[in-house]
Amino acid sequence: MNTKDAFRDYLQLEKKYSPHTVNAYLNDLIYFETFNKLHFNQENVEQVNYSQIRNWIVSLVDANLSNVSVNRKIASLKAFYKFLLKIKQIDVSPLLKHKALKTPKILQIPFSEKEVLDVLVHMQSPVGFEEIRNKLIIDLFYTTGMRRTELIHIKISNVNLSGHTIKVLGKRNKERILPVLPIITEQFSLYVRERLCLESIVDSEYFFLTKKGLKLNDSFVYRLINTYFSTVSEKVKKSPHILRHTFATHLLNNGADLNSVKELLGHSSLASTQIYTHNSLSELKKVYQETHPRNKK
Repeated sequence: MNTKDAFRDYLQLEKKYSPHTVNAYLNDLIYFETFNKLHFNQENVEQVNYSQIRNWIVSLVDANLSNVSVNRKIASLKAFYKFLLKIKQIDVSPLLKHKALKTPKILQIPFSEKEVLDVLVHMQSPVGFEEIRNKLIIDLFYTTGMRRTELIHIKISNVNLSGHTIKVLGKRNKERILPVLPIITEQFSLYVRERLCLESIVDSEYFFLTKKGLKLNDSFVYRLINTYFSTVSEKVKKSPHILRHTFATHLLNNGADLNSVKELLGHSSLASTQIYTHNSLSELKKVYQETHPRNKK
C-alpha cells in the first residue's frame, strides 16, 4: 500500500472523517504534489521544505483564493504530515512553525422568529409529496438543529415515531438521539404515507427522497432552503447552516442553557457552541435593562 492510500485509510478509519472531507484532503494533497512536480521537479512530497510550501501558498493567494480556502488546504497538508510523523516516515513536519493566514470574522446572521414563522405559515397546508417533504425538512432543521449531511443520511430505521426521537450520525461517526416535537411527528406520518406512493424507490433505506426515489444531495437541500427563505428574508446567506444557527440562537434567546444546546447540536466542546451566544446579546441586553433594579425609575 502506498502512502497516499494509507493516508486515506487513516482519515476514514482512525479519524472517521466523512467521505466528502477525505476527498477534499486527498485532492488538496494531489494539487500540492502537482505544484511541486511543476515548479521544483520533485515528486516526493514527503521530502519538501517549508519554503516550497510557502511558494504554494503564494500561488494560491495569487489565484485569488480566500484566506479561508488557503487555510483549509494547508489543514489538509498538516494532517498528511501529522500522519507521516505517526508512522515515523518523517521526524519533523515542515509545517511545524506555520501560522494560519488571518481571516475576517464573518457574522452568521440567523433568521428572525418572524422570518421562520412566515415561511412555515406559507407552507402550513402542503399538498403532494414534494411540498410535504419540503415542509418537514425545514421544520426538522429549525426544531432539531441538525446538520445538512445528518438530515440527508437519515435512514428509515433511525426514525422512532412512537418515541418522538430521531437518530442522526454526526461528525466522526458520532451518533446522537434528538427529540422530535409532537407536531413534527404528525408531519412525519403524513410524509411516510406520501413516500409509499412514489412510483419507484431506488435508495429505499434513506428516509428523505426525491420524487424519483433517490437520496437527496447537498445541493438539492441547499437550494430548497434558499428558495423558501428568499421569499421572506433579504439576508445574504440563506442556507441549512443558517437554520441550524437559528435553532441555537432562538433556544438561547428563550432561556436554554449552553450545555443543553451543545448536546443538541452535537458539539464536542462548549467552545464550538459559544459562537452562537453573540446573537443572543441583544436579547440579553433587553432582559438586563428591563430587570436590573438600577435601571428602574
